[in-house]
Amino acid sequence: MLLIDRLEEPPDIRLVLPGSKSITNRALVTAALASGESVLSGALFADDTFAMVDCLRKFGVGITIDPDSSTMIIKGSGGTLIAPDETLWVNQSGTTARFCVPLAALVGSDVVIDGDQQIKSRPHRELFDAMTSLGVKIEYLQAPYQFPVRVNGDQLSGGEITLGGETSSQFLSAMLLSAPLFKEELHIVTEGNLVSTPYVDMTLAVMKAFGVRVTEHSGQQYSTPIGGYVATEYQVEPDASAASYFFAAAAVSGGKIGVEGLGSFSIQGDVHFLDILEKMGAKVIRSDDSLTVCGPDELSGVDVSMSLISDTVPTLAAIAPFATGPVTIRDVAFISNKESDRISALITELSNLGIQAKKVDTGLIVYPGTPQGGIVNSYDDHRIAMSFSIMGLFTSGVIVHPHQCVEKTFPEFYEVLDQIRMRGDGNLSLLAIDGPAGSGKSTLAKYLAKQLELEYLDTGAMYRSVAAVTIKSGTDLGDKNAVAEIAERILIEFDGDKIFVDGENMTKIIRGTDVNAAVSEVSANPGVRAVMRRRQRAWARARGGGVLEGRDIGSVVFPNARLKVYVTATPEERAKRRSLESGRTIEDITKEILGRDAKDSTRIDSPLVADSEAIIIDTTGKTIEETSDFIQKLFR
Repeated sequence: MLLIDRLEEPPDIRLVLPGSKSITNRALVTAALASGESVLSGALFADDTFAMVDCLRKFGVGITIDPDSSTMIIKGSGGTLIAPDETLWVNQSGTTARFCVPLAALVGSDVVIDGDQQIKSRPHRELFDAMTSLGVKIEYLQAPYQFPVRVNGDQLSGGEITLGGETSSQFLSAMLLSAPLFKEELHIVTEGNLVSTPYVDMTLAVMKAFGVRVTEHSGQQYSTPIGGYVATEYQVEPDASAASYFFAAAAVSGGKIGVEGLGSFSIQGDVHFLDILEKMGAKVIRSDDSLTVCGPDELSGVDVSMSLISDTVPTLAAIAPFATGPVTIRDVAFISNKESDRISALITELSNLGIQAKKVDTGLIVYPGTPQGGIVNSYDDHRIAMSFSIMGLFTSGVIVHPHQCVEKTFPEFYEVLDQIRMRGDGNLSLLAIDGPAGSGKSTLAKYLAKQLELEYLDTGAMYRSVAAVTIKSGTDLGDKNAVAEIAERILIEFDGDKIFVDGENMTKIIRGTDVNAAVSEVSANPGVRAVMRRRQRAWARARGGGVLEGRDIGSVVFPNARLKVYVTATPEERAKRRSLESGRTIEDITKEILGRDAKDSTRIDSPLVADSEAIIIDTTGKTIEETSDFIQKLFR
């Protein structure tokens, strides 16, 4: 569970957000079916897109990914997919599950598709019935119309089908994406009110970018030509659904938040969430390459239909209590069949926080009020978790559990959330001390904390604690995800000079030889660093400041700290100090220190570097009193 830190100052910031999940997964499918090599730039790297990549690889598609540059290179199959040797596991990704059913039919032999319980509980019948009507054999391995299924498209044909659209637009998108590779043209007639039509428009736009034009008739009928896709270089837009959380934060706070790369010509329907914020009184600035929200003095209540932008319903519901009048959300009954029953979930959790909310025929009404702190059940639904995290910016004591479900579509969510808090961090009485191993920063930080009457946080001990538990559990240090999970799970507590991990005194253990050898690799783990940064920020905010030392405190964790100091010393001096502490030889320690410096300064996430605003102090030959007096004068 995660306690959400309040927002202390209205933000004024421009954000760079990860790519759209929906666009990334659609572009992955079209690129996989194309002839030639495609490059996706700005792609999303999250659980849902990893699920799609994994399934496409099992179909024989060559995919190279580079998370650091947000790039994916796909060697297209030309529509010739191979039968996977194992079950396609879609995890919790509804998009992947549904898109893979027609893809599996293209193989022409048995393909088994399965996923987490969350997927099994969601509706898929319309898609299965449509595929069956085209000659595809679908065998239900546990329960009718649920995953797991065995798909065999040996008799797949084209023709005309009728598809219900009131449950999910993903059924239509799934059929459209694979249809150009069918043996005959496909004509689709949709029945009822098609929900989330902007996602169908997105599908058509991506298909067009890869060389396939679908003929659309009055938004109810679609005809796909026979042929294939053409490989291309494709730029994925930032995720508009993800942006909604930060636009909402700007609207409530009266601050200003812009999102780069998401503009007026976006193919994502969720950019129209901004229209609702405008109706509530926010100012929206639109340009070709950015969207910005400026919050008003107060937000008005609204009565809106959100059938076309249903993924942003939780976002609006979470900020609705801060409006001056009721917020009525209509035409979204179908979101009860998402990752959770979102209507019931929102009403239940709002009520648990003291906010009146009730269900109506096709949606819900949220009434104005002052939320109280408490534990919010996210139902393992990423959008519930992120939405109530935004509420937590304006309500003390909001705890989201579980919060890790944001990994599904937005792994960096809490890191970005911290970015909009950083303006308020400038008000903290905070001294950030960075420097390489053995530079004396720990001893100096402890001394300064007493002199300045501030609390001290040994951030190095936090990374050492993760390393110690990793070693103790027998976890492979190279398994970055497993080590990051340990960092997320363990409770680290400080009692004077003692360090307790999950209640066990590990003060001596974390200074041992094994931990010394492992801590560089652990501290270079991006997942571990993200967790530790969040904890370090929460620690300082809860105390109104403090003295923190490490390797990225001033450069990354608290770039707005009152004073940033970078202390260093010659390798020989640093080794001498460590030798006096440990009794080990200076030669051994010098070798260890130089190796640690090399690792720390070249790691991808938060490398050891002096911040441009930091005061650099060489402590070689200086007493701790001399250095401390100088820093105290600067700080005060």
